[in-house]
Parts: sequence; structure tokens; C-alpha cells
Amino acid sequence: MALAQRHRAALRLGTPPTGGSVNAEVGYRVFTSAELVLLATVLSVVIGVGLGVVSALHHYRPADRILQSVSVILYNVPTVVASLFLVFGAIRLNDAVGRRIFFVTGSSSPDVTGFWATLGDTLAHLLLPTICLTVLGYVGYHLTQRSLLLGTINADFVRTARATGLTRAQAVRRHALRASLIPTATSVAFSIPGIFTGAVLTESIFGWHGMGEYFTLTLSKNDVHGVVAVAAFGALMTAIGAVLADIATAFLDPRVRLR
Repeated sequence: MALAQRHRAALRLGTPPTGGSVNAEVGYRVFTSAELVLLATVLSVVIGVGLGVVSALHHYRPADRILQSVSVILYNVPTVVASLFLVFGAIRLNDAVGRRIFFVTGSSSPDVTGFWATLGDTLAHLLLPTICLTVLGYVGYHLTQRSLLLGTINADFVRTARATGLTRAQAVRRHALRASLIPTATSVAFSIPGIFTGAVLTESIFGWHGMGEYFTLTLSKNDVHGVVAVAAFGALMTAIGAVLADIATAFLDPRVRLR
């Protein structure tokens, strides 16, 4: 009984200067950030890796040059500029249509009830920030995956695979792509802490009360308990990312086996 009480006490992260519970605040904001960034991260990785493969297979051809040019331009667009561009564009479109199509702030509407209505309302609020994070997030994976695949597409083991009768596309898909995906998978796994706490500007502009916004608020209010809670959460996510990186490496590289 005493041990259980000590464990419960250890899990209490304290009380902020404004009152309430840090545990409850972190729990709510983690879920809010997860709604926003997980889908955007998955889309960024899928789109970025897919475009990287297309660019590598058509390197120095018009398709590759166009995709690279678009990615380089988007890479240099600040998050604030992209977010405000989407917000102002959505407002103008709503005014032109005469009804609200896009929600530009908040994660939900207070007057919506029912499962399907709530789900549709959440997806509507997710649309613009997800587009913003995806468009700005896929660029790094695209350019990195292109370089990694170009480094393995003509490797000896790929030529050996083609000598066994595989077509170029089959050899790339089964061997070159798997080898080049290992650094990308590791990068994605170790970016998990930043995924939850790094979308500060996007959360602020679109009115999402997630971990990024909470981190800035705790710093501005000298909330030691909140800052420590965010740091502890980031450490936990780093540990989870390390485990996921090992699992991804073992899955992609047949030379690695988990014992």
C-alpha cells in the first residue's frame, strides 16, 4: 500500500503557478498534439520518400529537376509565412462561398455533439494545419531519400540482384530502397520528441493547444513544474524513438537480428 502511494506521488508532476494539475494539462496537450502532428508526419514521410524514389529513378531528368526545385523553394518558406498564407486563403475562400468550409483556428467546435459529427468536425479543423505541416515537412525526406537512394542504386549488391534476373524496378524496390530507408527510418524515429514539442508556430497560428504551445507558456510564466514535465516527456519520447529505430533497422536490414 505504501509502495503504491509512493508510485502515485512520483507520477504527480506538481502544480503550476496558475493552479490545476500539470499531469492533467500534459495529458490533454499530448493528445491534442498527437491529433495534429502524427497524421502530418505519416503523410510527410510517405510523400517525401515516394518523391525521393521518383527523383532518384529519374535523376537529372525534367521530372527530377521540377520536384527538386519545388522542394528547395518550400524548404526556404518560413512556417509563419506558409501558415498565414493558408489562413488568409481559407478566410477569403469562405467569404467568397458565403459559408464556412475551412476552420482556421481551434481543434474543435464547442456546439458539436455525436460521434460522427464530432469526427467530421475534428477532421475539418485538422485540414489546414495538417496541410501546412505536410507541405513543409515532406521536403527534408524527399531530398534526403533521393540522395540516399542514388548512393545505393548502383551498388554492387543491386547489380548482383539484377544479374539474377530481376528487373531494374524490382532490384531497386527489394534491395536498394530497403538499404536506403534505414537512415530515413532512424531519422523519423529520433524526431519523435520534436514532432510533439516542435510545432510551436503552427499550433500558435491555428489555435491548437498542444505541447509546443504549452512549452512556450511554461517558459514565459516561469513554471518549473511544467518545464520539467515537458523535458521528461521529451526524454520518454527519445527512449521510445531509440527502440523504434532499432526495430526499423532490424526489419529493413536482413543482416541485423533482434535477439
